[in-house]
Amino acid sequence: MCEVEAESTIVSTSGRALARNTIWNLVGQGTPLLAGLFAIPLLIKGLGTDRFGILTLAWLVVGYFGLFDLGLGRALTKLVAEKLGAGKEKDIPSLVWTALFLMIVLACVGMVVLGLLCPWLVHDVLKTPKTLQSETLYAFYLLTLSIPIVISIAGLRGLLEAYQRFGLINAVRIPMGVFIFLGPLAVLPFSNSLFPIVAVLMAGRVLALGVYLWLCLRLVPELRHAVRIQREMVRPLLSFGSWMTVTNIIGPLMVYIDRFLIGGFVSMAAVAYYATPYEVVTKLWIIPTALVAVLFPAFSATLVQDRPRAARLFGRGINFIFIAIFPLTLIIVTLAHEGLQFWIGKEFADKSTFVLQWLAIGVFVNSLARVPSALIQGSGRPDLAAITHIVELPLYLLALWFLLDVYGIQGVAIAWVVRVGVDTFIFFAFARRLLPETGPVIRCTGLIVSMGLIVLIVSIFIVDLLQVLCFILRAHTVILPVWEKRLKT
Repeated sequence: MCEVEAESTIVSTSGRALARNTIWNLVGQGTPLLAGLFAIPLLIKGLGTDRFGILTLAWLVVGYFGLFDLGLGRALTKLVAEKLGAGKEKDIPSLVWTALFLMIVLACVGMVVLGLLCPWLVHDVLKTPKTLQSETLYAFYLLTLSIPIVISIAGLRGLLEAYQRFGLINAVRIPMGVFIFLGPLAVLPFSNSLFPIVAVLMAGRVLALGVYLWLCLRLVPELRHAVRIQREMVRPLLSFGSWMTVTNIIGPLMVYIDRFLIGGFVSMAAVAYYATPYEVVTKLWIIPTALVAVLFPAFSATLVQDRPRAARLFGRGINFIFIAIFPLTLIIVTLAHEGLQFWIGKEFADKSTFVLQWLAIGVFVNSLARVPSALIQGSGRPDLAAITHIVELPLYLLALWFLLDVYGIQGVAIAWVVRVGVDTFIFFAFARRLLPETGPVIRCTGLIVSMGLIVLIVSIFIVDLLQVLCFILRAHTVILPVWEKRLKT
């Protein structure tokens, strides 16, 4: 039994397996980005800024209420991986069906809650133009029906992640990610109403659910015959998932509440000016997300059996993310105005450049925080992140309200950057406490990131294109070699 467990751990945390799965995730999350770059300008033109702003909020509403799974998708991944490592595959079918049953029940609760909130959101919270209120309300009602589908997909995908089947996951993720952008675009020649657009997106989610279920049944044939719910498995699922629920609710709330405040206190057009650069720059998260999805089960295994190896995985993850994200962030910050003007137009560039620059800096800092966050969860301490978010939420809301009132959407971007910076500092402190072997890497990270932030902030104020290009080259030749040298030592 020990030999089987050890072999399973080696396979799941080997460098080759982690690299292969990370590449799969990068391709799966990067391909929709290309579709978005093509489709978003056409959607803005075809829908108008008000409708497009509403569409972005509709996407966010479904994503947020999809978190009614109480963290059970993440818990399922962790517990199934533990069963595989311990050679207890016979327990997996009942574990999976128990988790899915709980998730569907919770999804129905979320569906009812959102359905009751829809009129309030459309008529009172958001500054929806009167001509669009009826259309928006019916689109939101339709969105509520997709919540059980979204949550069920999360559970089935969690099972595939536990088996390290990232190739299968991305075989579904790629076409569905592209469909999110191209589906609404295909509707535009016939209608620019939000209702048929949302209906098409919902049909795509139903198809994805069917494919994921088919893949899981083929991977674990016992699921067909062992359809049962075991009460004794409810507690371990909810034990891990309960604190994840706090993070899953408050975390995205702090990520997305800014757009609802802008829509409520300014206008839906301002939401578009803020949300468009946000949607673009946060696509950089595909890099840390691709890696962290693979590191999470690896941390879960190595923290128990080989803590020095867990520290090495931690350092490699930080190194990879910094090398990949910092150059891209520097390019985005220095060429923000030119890029927006070329992509969408001068009006958008004038109103959104500052927002894009600051959000890019925040994305860079937050990307580094993904590794200690995965370590915290892999160690079985999701409560640490949850408590952090509970304390942060009221302070962040106050900062958002004040800076929005004083500086508009630019102030909102600054508040968001400060918040993710505090998050990152705290998560690294927790990681060092849980795994002291990460101390040297964390000290190095603090030094180099401080240098990088100075470079990024200075680059905001460079306006001459030639100076921009020279600055980018100079910054890369200074920062990146220092980072590589420090990590090697």
